[in-house]
Amino acid sequence: MENLPHDWLALLALVFTLGMKHGLDPDHLAAIDGLTRFNAASSKPRLSRWSGLLFSLGHGTVVMAVAALVGIFARHWNIPVWIEDLGAWISILFLLALGTVNLVAVFRTAPDEIVKMIGLKGRWLKKLSQASHPVLIACVGALFALSFDTLSQTALFSLTASSMAGWIFSVTLGMVFMLGMIATDGINGLWISRLLSRADQRALIASRVMGLAVGGLSILVGLFGIAKYFVPAVAVRSEGHELMMGLAVIVIVALSFYLALRLAHRGSLVPPK
Repeated sequence: MENLPHDWLALLALVFTLGMKHGLDPDHLAAIDGLTRFNAASSKPRLSRWSGLLFSLGHGTVVMAVAALVGIFARHWNIPVWIEDLGAWISILFLLALGTVNLVAVFRTAPDEIVKMIGLKGRWLKKLSQASHPVLIACVGALFALSFDTLSQTALFSLTASSMAGWIFSVTLGMVFMLGMIATDGINGLWISRLLSRADQRALIASRVMGLAVGGLSILVGLFGIAKYFVPAVAVRSEGHELMMGLAVIVIVALSFYLALRLAHRGSLVPPK
């Protein structure tokens, strides 16, 4: 541990926050939504509750494997700038698209139905949402990790960790990233399972608030990414504040969750006409 620089704790905190933020990706939420709904409808309520956890375990396993490979074989290799730019623009376009389709879904969902999250990868791998075994659910999460944005992000923090303290620290960061995903994806699976089991006025209101929050945040984060590229002042001001921005996204979603519960509670107190 003495070989680690003084800022290793800050790097651990940043990667954990990135993992939590990654777990809030609309594609993740949509996949977990589908897996939870399928298993709840298949009379497997216990498995449906743990769909988010199993999904993030499979996803995180791939992240750790990539972190290990990068840490071992690419310690002295620097990722070209164009790859970082390409990964950033892919993430921006996906966020804008996912945010838009999920906001549309909120307004198109019938008043008596729970809003269903929509993902782009899920449309290509639609049948995978019908996994009804823990290992298969973890495999679905692993397949979702085989994307440019996930792999490029993993490679970036793995190279940093490897240059600081070798491949073991790269794997450690991969595990921390996975724990961050487990925190958000696991809670999401439990949340959706509870909504489906209730399917009352509280669930209807709460699902809409969360749909608006996730969709709106996706678009805002995408627009912020565009601003960083075309407005130098934005890029300069945001440099070094990735941890705070990631925490801000998580806090906003948490507050939206709390607001959803409060509004749903008030809605349940209003007597039907």
